[in-house]
Amino acid sequence: MNKDLLIIFTRNPELGKVKTRLAATVGDASALDIYTFLLKHTVVITKELAVAKQVHYSVKIRENDLWDEAVFEKKQQHGDDLGARMLYAFQQGFKAGYQNIIIIGSDMLDLDQKDLEMAFSALKANDIVIGPAEDGGYYLLGMKQLKPEIFSNKKWGTGTVLKDTLKDLKSELVYSLPLKNDVDLYEDIKDNEAFRPFLKTKEKTA
Repeated sequence: MNKDLLIIFTRNPELGKVKTRLAATVGDASALDIYTFLLKHTVVITKELAVAKQVHYSVKIRENDLWDEAVFEKKQQHGDDLGARMLYAFQQGFKAGYQNIIIIGSDMLDLDQKDLEMAFSALKANDIVIGPAEDGGYYLLGMKQLKPEIFSNKKWGTGTVLKDTLKDLKSELVYSLPLKNDVDLYEDIKDNEAFRPFLKTKEKTA
């Protein structure tokens, strides 16, 4: 059995239900197109990774979608907030016998396969691996022993998440990955050429 597990959290790509803060500027249709583009990128950077891979759906498990069942085991998220859902995912992973578990989202264009390989390598020699995001959160979290406290008493989706998480990890050996930008707001993508095709409509109406 492969002892390394990558957990990918994903939202079901539905109009009006993804990237809502981005949609406030670019519209629901463009936000859905952008999210689908990011999903496809996440598939590309993870499918060849030499670890076990799980996709955890926010609402409903989908068959015959972007995530090939032959590559990605499909799971359902459980919990009232992001912290509870991540805690449940890690609990189930360790219960299944995995020893090194990393969780990511599915909306990071700045992330690539080498970053993930680096994260798993770093986790072998450290207790925790974390990828700090420019908005004050994190885009990746890895551990080899469950630390339940880091998933509670956090204001998820705010700029204090990383700082508050690190406070819970003062006695652990933590490896920090390079700072990266995730995609939540128009400002996150407006100067990135990769997103230019999705913003043409906005530019015409501006």
